Amino acid sequence: MELLSPREAAAFALSLLDLTNLRDDCDNAAIEKLCLRAQTPYGHTAAICIWPRFVAHARAILGPDHAVRIATVVNFPSGDLPVATAIEETRKAIEDGADEIDMVIPYRKLSAGDEAAVTEMVEAVRAACSQACLKVILETGELKDSALIRRASELAIAAGADFIKTSTGKVAVNATLEAADIMLQSIRDSKKRVGFKPAGGIGSVADADLYLRLAETIMGPNWIMPSTFRFGASSLLDDILGVLSGSTSARVSSGY
Repeated sequence: MELLSPREAAAFALSLLDLTNLRDDCDNAAIEKLCLRAQTPYGHTAAICIWPRFVAHARAILGPDHAVRIATVVNFPSGDLPVATAIEETRKAIEDGADEIDMVIPYRKLSAGDEAAVTEMVEAVRAACSQACLKVILETGELKDSALIRRASELAIAAGADFIKTSTGKVAVNATLEAADIMLQSIRDSKKRVGFKPAGGIGSVADADLYLRLAETIMGPNWIMPSTFRFGASSLLDDILGVLSGSTSARVSSGY
């Protein structure tokens, strides 16, 4: 990747951002604010990512077929709900107007050696998704082991994930470049059109640029676009807007 100026990197990151509010104290007023924040003077975010109970409210605000997509979460954040419950959550979210489903795998079962539980959950939610984009959250900070992160990536891709995503943002260790490297290599090796979403702890344009550079190194030029790459973040937008408005001085990292 050519070295982007801070403004170029910020504008690019904006177009790839799933602006997130999964706070426990989220309410309708916060969703209204989120929908407004997602539409900036410099362009809109790719999506908002919110609790399922707010999807209908967000859809009422944004209207049908809005450029800002609505993502929501299922089997979240624990990853240990029954498959039937995750299916019902998915169907209800889509009925309420969700465009995208971010689903947590049963990562504790995977850590205990139960690969079939992952396949069953992803395939079931995939079937319930209809045409909605399915992002599968591996919770890499809890899996820890690189071989387990690789296997989780492979299982999710094989079971029908449109994206694989690092984290819920609800655990001690969320997105890392090390996990991203393993996941991106898994996508490349699968030879399938699967996207990648780092989430949790990415708070600056400089942070975002590291992930963009890593993705281009592994996946090649021109791979990164909203249909293949997203950032899951709540605070990243503040730095993006600061850089784009000139109120924040930012230096984009030149390597990783």
